[in-house]
Amino acid sequence: VQLQASGGGLVQAGGSLRLSCSGSGFMDYFSIAWFRQAPGKEREGVSCISSNGDRTYYAASVKGRFTVSRDNNKNTVYLDMSNLKTEDTAVYYCAARDQADVCGVFGISRGSFGDFGQGTQVTVSS
Repeated sequence: VQLQASGGGLVQAGGSLRLSCSGSGFMDYFSIAWFRQAPGKEREGVSCISSNGDRTYYAASVKGRFTVSRDNNKNTVYLDMSNLKTEDTAVYYCAARDQADVCGVFGISRGSFGDFGQGTQVTVSS
C-alpha cells in the first residue's frame, strides 16, 4: 500500500494540528506508524496503531499530547497533535506494515516498516 502524509503547516507553540495518512488501497490489515525527522536528527517513531485500531502506542515525548486514530472505511489514519512544542518541528511520515499489531511486538521501530513515502512538514514557532 502506498501512503501519503498531509496536513502539516506552521503553528504557534501550544497550538494543534491534525495530520492525515491516506492509503492507495485497503489498509485493514496493516499496522500504521508515524515517524518524524528533524534537521540533523535521526528519524524517530512517534506513534503507532494496530490494524483494527484497538491498540495505540506513543513515544514518551508525545504521550498525552498526540492521539492516533484510523478510519479503515476511508483508508486513512490520523494524528491529532495538541499542545505543540518547538521541539515537535520536523517532517512527519507515515509507514505501513502488513501485520496486525507489529508495534505491540517490536515497538515503534523504523526497521519494522517499509517505505515512508513523502512526508509533511510541521513547524512550531515560539
